[in-house]
Amino acid sequence: MKTRPISVTLISLLLAATGAIGFVSHLRELNVQHLFQNDFVWIEFVRLLAVASGAFMLRSQNWARWLALSWISFHVAVSAFHSWTEVAAHCVVLAIFAYVLFRPAAREYFRAGQAKANV
Repeated sequence: MKTRPISVTLISLLLAATGAIGFVSHLRELNVQHLFQNDFVWIEFVRLLAVASGAFMLRSQNWARWLALSWISFHVAVSAFHSWTEVAAHCVVLAIFAYVLFRPAAREYFRAGQAKANV
């Protein structure tokens, strides 16, 4: 199997950590009476997607890299309702994710994981 590029490892760990820390910190705000108000469940779900994406990219799952790109693209879209600086910051992160996750070494790593899954 192809070795995992360090850049993929860093993005994966960053995603998993960001999702996990956000999930736990947002749980402190949990008020059962308002569970389905203020999009609490959806916010937590999006954070769990980050954890899943990071964890499965470490296992060379190709779908997880697409999930990571979708996750940060979603943040670009949501930040459009906030300030332009947030949009710019998320766009920079999106560009970094796309560059790192679709470089030849990363493509080979995910291709090897896909071939292993098909065996």
